[in-house]
Amino acid sequence: MSIEERADLLIEARWLLPIAPANTALAQHAVAVTAGRIVAVGPAAQLRERFETGERVVRERHALLPGLVNAHTRAWHTLLRGLPVRGPRWRWLSEIMGPVEQRCLSADLVRDGTRLGVAEMLRAGITCFADLSLFPEEAARAAAAAHMRAAIGLPVADAPTPWAESATAHLARAARVWDEYASDARISLYFAPLAVHGMSEALLARVRRVADELDARVAVHLAELAGAAQSAHGAQLTARALEGEGVQDSARAPRYERPLRQLHALGLLRPGFSAIGAGSCDGADLELLARHGAGLIACPQAELRLGARSPVAALEGNRTGLGTDSPVAAGALDLLAEARAAALHSGLTAGEVLRMATLGGATVLGLSAQIGSIEPGKAADLVCIDLGALGGQPAAAIADAITFGATRSQVSDVWTGGRLAVSGARLVALDEEELAALPARWAQRVRMEAAA
Repeated sequence: MSIEERADLLIEARWLLPIAPANTALAQHAVAVTAGRIVAVGPAAQLRERFETGERVVRERHALLPGLVNAHTRAWHTLLRGLPVRGPRWRWLSEIMGPVEQRCLSADLVRDGTRLGVAEMLRAGITCFADLSLFPEEAARAAAAAHMRAAIGLPVADAPTPWAESATAHLARAARVWDEYASDARISLYFAPLAVHGMSEALLARVRRVADELDARVAVHLAELAGAAQSAHGAQLTARALEGEGVQDSARAPRYERPLRQLHALGLLRPGFSAIGAGSCDGADLELLARHGAGLIACPQAELRLGARSPVAALEGNRTGLGTDSPVAAGALDLLAEARAAALHSGLTAGEVLRMATLGGATVLGLSAQIGSIEPGKAADLVCIDLGALGGQPAAAIADAITFGATRSQVSDVWTGGRLAVSGARLVALDEEELAALPARWAQRVRMEAAA
C-alpha cells in the first residue's frame, strides 16, 4: 500500500482502550494525530503503511486511553493540605475550611494553588478538569497557560465572598469572565451556586434565567444544600441575603430537605445540570436525574471520608462522571484512585468506572463531542499507562489491570490536543522546581491562619 496521507504523530501501544464506540481493549493498535485531533484509529501495522508521520511513539507494554476527566475539583486546595478532615461535609466546610479560606483566600493563592494542581493532574493522566474557586479567572489563566482543557465554575452567592459583595455583583463579574472566554476552545464556563455562602430561591431562579440565555451549564453540590438546612449559620446567611435582595417573604427561604426536589421545582433539573455528590442521592433522586437528562458527579474518596455512604450509580447515556473534589479531603488529585474507590464501594465493573473517568466526565461537562474517547475527529487528549508485567494479560483483563493494579505513578506520557505535556513521567512545559517550591512558600501563612 502506498503512503497517501500524512500525520503529525503516530502513537502505537500494546493495548488501546478507546472507551467508545467499543468499551474494550484492542491489541497492537495505534492512533494517528494531525493538528491536535485524532484522524485515524486502527491496527498499528495498517496505520504505519497508511501514514507518513512526523513523529512515531511506540509503547510496547503500555495502555493508551483517552485523557482522564476530573469532573469536579478545587485545584487550589493543593496549598491547604494538612488541614484536618472531619465530616459531615457541611460542618467541615463551615468550621474548618471556611474560616481558613476567609482569612487566607486571595487571587495569588488561587493562582499558585491551581498551577500546582494542574501539574499534579497532568502527571496523573488528567487532561481536563472542572474547577471551583472564588477567583475563577485565576483558575482559567492557570489552565490556559498549561494548555489544559478546563471547565471553570462561576461562583454565585447571596452573601459577600472575596470575589463579590452580593448576588448581583457575582453575576456581573461572571458576565465579564464569560465574555473573556466566550471564544476560547479550551476554557468553558458554568455557573456554580454556593450554598455555603447563602443561596436563596430568588438567586437560583436568576441563575436559571442567565443560564438559559447563555446556554450554560449549572452544577450544585447536593451535600452542601442538604447541610444548609441543618446549619443555623447557613439559615442566617440566607435570611440576610434575602433581606439584602429585597425579598421579604420568609416562605421563599430555601428548605433544602430534599435538594433535588427543590431544584426541580425551580426548573434547574434538565440536560446541562450536574448534581455533585453521589453520596447524597437515593434511588428516587437518581430516577429524577435520569428522567430529566441531568448528570451526576461522584467524588468517592472525599465523599467517603466526609461521611457519605451511598454508592455511585451509572446513569444511562454516560451521564455519571468522577471527580476528586478538594485534594484536602481526597488526599490527591488522582482519578485512577477515584475509579478504584467507585468500583470497590459500589460494585461497578472496571470498564464502567473507566468510562466514568473519561467519557462520563466529558459528557457531564458538555464536552463529549470533543474528548472522552479515542475516536476520529476528537481532540488528541491521550494518556499512556505503563502496565509492566500486567500488560501481558488477555484483553478482557486489561481494564481490571488498570483499575485495580495501576497507579498514577505509572502514567508515562500525556498529550493535550496532540501537544506533549508529560514524557517519561516528567512535565514537559512546566517548571517542576518552581512548582515544588510553592507549598513551602505558602505553608507558614496557611498554618498561622489555621491556628487562628
